Amino acid sequence: MKRRQFILSLFAAGVGARAVLSSTSTSATTRLPAIGSPPVPLNKSKAEWKTLISADRYDVLFEEATERPRSSPLNTEKRDGTFVCAACNLPLFKSTHKYESGTGWPSFFDVIAGAVATKKDFKHIFPRTEYHCARCRGHQGHVFDDGPAPTRLRYCNNGLALLFVAADTPLPALRS
Repeated sequence: MKRRQFILSLFAAGVGARAVLSSTSTSATTRLPAIGSPPVPLNKSKAEWKTLISADRYDVLFEEATERPRSSPLNTEKRDGTFVCAACNLPLFKSTHKYESGTGWPSFFDVIAGAVATKKDFKHIFPRTEYHCARCRGHQGHVFDDGPAPTRLRYCNNGLALLFVAADTPLPALRS
């Protein structure tokens, strides 16, 4: 039996995810911080987004693509400031929550309350927690439970999905 067939048979039997995740006491989804009231949704069609943002940002944000590791200059951004959604400008992360995870993507151990929404992602067979901007639903990345204290979370973000705003610069207006 091929490896893929074996893994699929475990999931069909209902034991795959439990067996894999049972080695850790909690999963990322049970340790996510409480999310505050989400912002008012920004409802735009994919066609509208295509006219507002670059093609590479569109692919990541609205087609859930992933950029190459170590390709984003935000991976090494160390200034004080705020990381905002590259589509709608909603503030998502403070620079004080950023850390070097060694993964090749900008990583954060916490989010701004109410800024992201999550869903399960089964694209790689094993379930992962995907997170999106709570306002425009633009795909940001995945959250894992292998981050630093105090949350022990790692929000692994696509750099193309973010814009950095230095602390001495006003935040951009939310896109309407």
